[in-house]
Amino acid sequence: MPRRYDSDEFDDDTDDSRPLWRNRLITWGLAAVALGLGFLIPYTLYLNGQVTQRFGELRWQIPTRVYARPLVLSPGVAMNAATLKTELAASGYRDDGTGTSPGTYKVQGGTFTISSRGYNDVDGRVAPRQLSVSLSDGQVGSVREGGSRTAVKAARLDPARIATLYGQKQEERRLVRVSETPELLVTGLQAVEDKDFARHHGIDLSGIVRAVWVAVRSGGETRQGASTLTQQLARSGLLGIGKEQTLTRKFNEVLYALIMEARYDKATILEAYLNQVYLGQRGGQAIHGVSSAAEFWFGRDLNALTTEQVALLIGLVKGPSYYDPRRNPERALDRRNFVLGKLRESDLIDDAEYQRALKAPLGVSKTAGLAAANRFPAYIDLVRRQLGHDYPENVLQGAGLNVFTGMSPSAQAYAEGAVAHTIKSLENKRRPELQAGLVVTDVHNGDVLAVIGSRDVAEPGFNRAIEAQRQVGSLLKPFVYLLALAQPDRFSLASWVDDSPVTVKLSRGRNWTPGNADNRSHGTVRLIDALARSYNQATVRVGMQVGPERLTQLINVLAGLKADSNPAVILGATDQSPYGMAQLYQFLASGGEIQPLHAVRGVVDAQGKLLKRYDKNPAPAQEGDSIAANLISVALQQVVSSGTAARLNADGLARLQPAGKTGTSNDGRDSWYAGYTGDHLAVIWMGNDQNEQTGLFGSTGSMRVWSGIFRNLPSKPLHVNNKGLDWQYVEASGSNATDEGCPGARRFPFVVGFAPQYVPCTMPAEATPVEGEGDSQQEGGGWRSWFGIEPKQPEPTTAPPAETPAR
Repeated sequence: MPRRYDSDEFDDDTDDSRPLWRNRLITWGLAAVALGLGFLIPYTLYLNGQVTQRFGELRWQIPTRVYARPLVLSPGVAMNAATLKTELAASGYRDDGTGTSPGTYKVQGGTFTISSRGYNDVDGRVAPRQLSVSLSDGQVGSVREGGSRTAVKAARLDPARIATLYGQKQEERRLVRVSETPELLVTGLQAVEDKDFARHHGIDLSGIVRAVWVAVRSGGETRQGASTLTQQLARSGLLGIGKEQTLTRKFNEVLYALIMEARYDKATILEAYLNQVYLGQRGGQAIHGVSSAAEFWFGRDLNALTTEQVALLIGLVKGPSYYDPRRNPERALDRRNFVLGKLRESDLIDDAEYQRALKAPLGVSKTAGLAAANRFPAYIDLVRRQLGHDYPENVLQGAGLNVFTGMSPSAQAYAEGAVAHTIKSLENKRRPELQAGLVVTDVHNGDVLAVIGSRDVAEPGFNRAIEAQRQVGSLLKPFVYLLALAQPDRFSLASWVDDSPVTVKLSRGRNWTPGNADNRSHGTVRLIDALARSYNQATVRVGMQVGPERLTQLINVLAGLKADSNPAVILGATDQSPYGMAQLYQFLASGGEIQPLHAVRGVVDAQGKLLKRYDKNPAPAQEGDSIAANLISVALQQVVSSGTAARLNADGLARLQPAGKTGTSNDGRDSWYAGYTGDHLAVIWMGNDQNEQTGLFGSTGSMRVWSGIFRNLPSKPLHVNNKGLDWQYVEASGSNATDEGCPGARRFPFVVGFAPQYVPCTMPAEATPVEGEGDSQQEGGGWRSWFGIEPKQPEPTTAPPAETPAR
């Protein structure tokens, strides 16, 4: 049975009376031997040096792998069955109806039984475990240990691999040790390919003689194998595969094998073979090693393979293309059954297991289990950029590192689907080709969950999410009002602002007279309504009071964005990227925290040691920052409830109580939407690469993509934190606090200590109640100290005219 791990006498003719021809023959023979040794010795020394170099490369040059974030399951986390299945499929889990083997699950009613695989995360080893996860009302109801039913506070599932960063060659390889490889695979490989592996010194002499004889008869090209495992390793690892088998090449192969056997022990050679053997091809990506092949062909961990799958893997060694089980299942089945016969013949399996395995299907997954080299080019582009300072490209590729990112496979999938569906529904012959860029983030920690840089999501190249600089329009308006609300003694959401025509004097005697999108003025309106309905004239008045230069300073502090301090910046006359705007809106979505966005969570080496971590917890929001951010969130919730984003309610998204802002540049060239819930922020841009007019507004273009994402992505509603806020009812036509039942009274949040004076309800004859209520989220800080804004006395107010909704 294969293991997991006399000399002949020659006659001496001393007769001096040899014929002359015999003496000559001996002389020529000795000369030939001397000449051969003179060539062979230095040539062997040369090959020995080659073995030293190439064997080291063979064992250590492996690609760097990029992983999504691990799925965290804990009670209360927003989740539904469809999304959980999407996440499991991305990580290579199979629904086998039992959920008992690592990498499998089963579904029964609203309960998932999941057997996870262990992995090394940025904070250490995560052990495999079996979990019972129940879903109810759009969230995780409970998580329990599969066997004991003990309640679990939180569990992490091993993440999906989303990309592979190769060195010079497109080779997929996962290193394994002999001790980690299934016994049946190690012994079965020897039984089929090299039954004398444990005893020979690298070559099979009888096999070589047969191969040489066949080669001579065929004109110098070898047609006979009979190679040992050591020779196979020399051929594929040192000489390279895919070249014709000449006698010279065979000679080098033999020498390489002899040298390796002399220099390395059997275990080292076998381990190198297990990691080098060529077992398949995916486009330009070569599959090397038994571990990668197990994932590629079966979507399973090597140690989870069944007997018949082990047999097929061994059978593929002879010719992965010829016996390709996806393209040639009949050939593959015959080869697998032949190997099963060898395993039975060698007593590696008993008769019962042999008969069972013969009747089993091939067990090959329909699609290749390995992640493509780069399925998500826009996201991986962001990963490369963020790693670039610490890991130059030549160091990162082929370094065998494990890069853990914040990508959510489900968020990425939903974003891709929403972009494709929206563009298809909007395109027509009159409209130029639409493009898109978007970023989705986690509002709790700054993880970048999804990135799309092109309408063709798999297309590498120009990454519009990061590189496209387009005019942002009304997306900057919330930050104009943020600066105003940082002066609670001067502004509140209930303040009256003038939306009549306005003229701003510029340099060189020029004037700027912006108008509203609906070409109408709306008189005096509440500040919250001016923002919710995106009134330009009112916003310019507020912006000029707080100062354009303070606005540009604010966006630079919050997101590192540069903009000119001219008055037009108040209405978004600045070019920014979706990623830059996502960083800016992260401040609002997080409740006033400074959260640097990051795609990379950490980098771990091949041995599981943490090299660098990027996902540091952000500092808590300062109190004033939180209050100002949460006041804006209340206003942006009204954008959705009754303003320019009201269509989201018709899409069924009112349940999320989202906050958001539409944005449209001049002449409808750029369509923007930035919106967030209690868990997620998404910023979307749509437009045309040639900057042609698209005829799209923020609400008719990008907001439809946002709606498509959040109709599917599980997310908690936005509950704004009321800490530091004092909610009061305000009289319909004035600025005083009043009674809740007073006709037309609206409820507004004020900074504690700055609520207006209470006046009993006067019960006016005519008043129309208007709804404008919200709740708010998190803590905050010191705006006036940041920007030197000194408190000023509030300006006199006038009663507003009837309100007209914006278009």
